[in-house]
Amino acid sequence: MIYLGSDHGGFQLKEKIRQWLKEWKFEYQDLGAHSLDPEDDYPRFAFAVAEKVASVNNSKGILTCRSAAGVVIAANKVKNVRAVAVYDTKGAKHSREHNDANVIALSGDWSTEDEVKGILKVWLNTKFSNEPRHKRRIEQIGEYEMIGK
Repeated sequence: MIYLGSDHGGFQLKEKIRQWLKEWKFEYQDLGAHSLDPEDDYPRFAFAVAEKVASVNNSKGILTCRSAAGVVIAANKVKNVRAVAVYDTKGAKHSREHNDANVIALSGDWSTEDEVKGILKVWLNTKFSNEPRHKRRIEQIGEYEMIGK
């Protein structure tokens, strides 16, 4: 399952992503925003997506806002979420292979539709490498999260 979320700044891009996911036959759930409202602040949607991803095995999240930065900061507050802001296909591939990123954030202002489409295709179809060094690093992050600092 893929969970989608955006604030007003990423709303138009999220709507495009919904169309692409449907075309590509991915199952998804849109957690909002459901209309273009400047009062839709990004933390609410980032937390909703991140909490779903953290609680549903093998799920992924896609967040959009103006820069992609704010939603990543918020999403990464949720345990077991590895959210990344991605601006090209190289970063998309790396974030999956090396970091097993389970949430991607995309910029509604700084990326074209074609760029986002390419980034998502790569990110959704790239698997984690399972290389010991990458697994070890992800485990270290998980251990730190458990400390609760």
